[in-house]
Amino acid sequence: MQYDSSMPRYTIDFDKDFDKTLSELVETTDATTKADVIRRAVASYSYLKKQQRSNKDAKIVITDDDKLKKEIVLP
Repeated sequence: MQYDSSMPRYTIDFDKDFDKTLSELVETTDATTKADVIRRAVASYSYLKKQQRSNKDAKIVITDDDKLKKEIVLP
């Protein structure tokens, strides 16, 4: 995403561990910047919360060969 000077800007302080996690995600995903990682995370969370609101019984699950590995509960 190109920077647009009309876009809102935020200043957020993160601890070193969080910054390290952001850096690792930039290196290991197709995200191009730390801001890109944060934008994608917020977009994903927004989508999941909308799905949760529209279907109270909805679940997020991680499977392997159709075997349940984890069930994720959103706050």
